[in-house]
Amino acid sequence: MLFRLLVPLGLLCALLPLHHGAPGPDGTAPDPAHYRERVKAMFYHAYDSYLENAFPYDELRPLTCDGHDTWGSFSLTLIDALDTLLILGNVSEFQRVVEVLQDNVDFDIDVNASVFETNIRVVGGLLSAHLLSKKAGVEVEAGWPCSGPLLRMAEEAARKLLPAFQTPTGMPYGTVNLLHGVNPGETPVTCTAGIGTFIVEFATLSSLTGDPVFEDVARVALMRLWESRSDIGLVGNHIDVLTGKWVAQDAGIGAGVDSYFEYLVKGAILLQDKKLMAMFLEYNKAIRNYTRFDDWYLWVQMYKGTVSMPVFQSLEAYWPGLQSLIGDIDNAMRTFLNYYTVWKQFGGLPEFYNIPQGYTVEKREGYPLRPELIESAMYLYRATGDPTLLELGRDAVESIEKISKVECGFATIKDLRDHKLDNRMESFFLAETVKYLYLLFDPTNFIHNNGSTFDAVITPYGECVLGAGGYIFNTEAHPIDPAALHCCRRLKEEQWEVEDLMREFYSLKRKRSRFQKKTMSSGPWEPPAGPGTFSSPENHERAREKKPVRRQIPLLSCPSQPFTSKLALLGQVFLDSS
Repeated sequence: MLFRLLVPLGLLCALLPLHHGAPGPDGTAPDPAHYRERVKAMFYHAYDSYLENAFPYDELRPLTCDGHDTWGSFSLTLIDALDTLLILGNVSEFQRVVEVLQDNVDFDIDVNASVFETNIRVVGGLLSAHLLSKKAGVEVEAGWPCSGPLLRMAEEAARKLLPAFQTPTGMPYGTVNLLHGVNPGETPVTCTAGIGTFIVEFATLSSLTGDPVFEDVARVALMRLWESRSDIGLVGNHIDVLTGKWVAQDAGIGAGVDSYFEYLVKGAILLQDKKLMAMFLEYNKAIRNYTRFDDWYLWVQMYKGTVSMPVFQSLEAYWPGLQSLIGDIDNAMRTFLNYYTVWKQFGGLPEFYNIPQGYTVEKREGYPLRPELIESAMYLYRATGDPTLLELGRDAVESIEKISKVECGFATIKDLRDHKLDNRMESFFLAETVKYLYLLFDPTNFIHNNGSTFDAVITPYGECVLGAGGYIFNTEAHPIDPAALHCCRRLKEEQWEVEDLMREFYSLKRKRSRFQKKTMSSGPWEPPAGPGTFSSPENHERAREKKPVRRQIPLLSCPSQPFTSKLALLGQVFLDSS
C-alpha cells in the first residue's frame, strides 16, 4: 500500500494546498513576489559575474573576479545553471547557452575528474536541459526526447565514467581520467555516496538511449552497498571498492553517505521500484534506532551503534525534505526546526555543529552557500504550508545578500563567526541554492505542475506525454521529468519491429511483381549489435553484447505505448490488481 502512494508523494510539490503568507519579524508576511524578484536578482548578479569574469572556466572566484577549473574543465557553472535559467523564465538565454555548450564543451580531454561530481553536475545537468529543451523553445530534432545534442553530450560524459565501475565488486572508483580511464595508482577507497548516487541519472540515460549499461552498473553498485551493511543495518562512509571492506566505519546521514539514501527514495519513485524503497525503509529503521537523538541525527559506529561524533553537519539538512517524500511530515518538521535554530544562530549553517556544546567545530565553521536546508524548506512548504518555512526562505535571502554578496558574485563564507569570506562560488549556488529559493516563493512555477497541463509529443514509436509535473530533482537539483522514461524505453525493440515490418512489406511487393505466390517470409534478420553492458562485477574487463529478442507482430500493426505506460506518465501507476 505504501508503494502505491510513492508517485503521489513525488507529486507533493503539485498537489498540496499552499499557505501564501508568513509572518516576518514585525508580524508582516513575506511577499512571495518581492522575494522572487530578490532571488532572481541574486541569480543574475552571480550568473553575469561568471560570464564576464570566469567563463569558460568551471567556476567563478568572486573576490579576485576571475575563474578557475575545479571539477574537470567543463564550463561547469554554465551547465549547472542551465535549467535554472528556464525555471526563472529566461528562454532566450537558455537557447543561447545550449549552442555555446555544443560548441565549446569537450569531454575527450586528459583530465582527472570526480566520477560522482561529473555525474550529478554534468550528466544530470545535460539530461535535465535536454528534457526541458522543447519547453524552452529550442528547435528539437526528430525523435526527441529519444535523441538530441544535449542527450548525446550526456551520454558521452557518462561513458567516460564507465571504466570506474570495472572493479571486482562493481562499486566505482572515485576518480577517472576522461582520456585514459582509471589511473593505475588510483586509490580504491570511495565514499558511500560516491558509489550509490547514479541510479537517477544513469537509469534516465538508459531509458532515453536504449542502452542498459548505465542503469545496470548503477544497480550493481547500489546492491553491493546494500549487501555490505552491518548486522544492525548501517553503512559506513568509505569503503574499498576492490575488497568491499569498510575503511571508515562512522554511520550517519551526512557527508560521504547522504545522497545514497536520497537516491534510494528518488530512484524508487522515478522507476516505480519497490525494492529500492524497501531498502531505504530498512535503513530508515536502523537510522532511527541508532543515530536519532531528540530529533537530531548523530554519527555512530556502524557495527555497534555507539556514538562516535555528536555533531550536526550542514549536508544533513536534506533529510527533512527526503522524509517528506515518504510522508513522514511530523518527524521532518521537528528535525527541520532543530536545523533552523542553527541557521538563526549564525546566519547560515556551519559545516559541523557540535550539538552538546551548541557551537561550531574548529576548522568547520564555514558555509559555502549550501542549499540543503532551503531544499527541505521547499519540499515541506509544498507539503504543509507552514509559514515557518517561508521565514527560512526570507532569512536565507537576507543573510546571503548581507554576508556573502561582493562586486563579482557571492563568496563562500569561510567563517560564520566573523563573516570572513573565501574566494570561491561553487556552481551549486546557481544550480541548487538559488533554484530552491525561487521555487519556495513561486507556487505557480511549471515545476509545481499538478498534471492539469501537459505536452503530447508524437514520436516514431507512439505518443508521449511530457511536462505533467512530478519532477524528480537529482542531488544537484536538476529536475528530471519521470514521464520521459516511458517515451523511449522500448525504442530499440520497436525500431527492430518497424524494420521487420518494412522488410516484409517490400518482400511482399517484390514477390507480387514477379507473380509469385504471396508469402510473409523474408528470411532471418539480425538486429545490429547494440552497445554492450558489463558482465558480472567479478569480470568487468570483458563486455558482452545484448541482442534483444524480436517479438513477432502482425503485418499491419503499429508499435505504440501500452495503456499502462500511458497511465504511468500521469503518475497513476498501480502495481497490483486491487
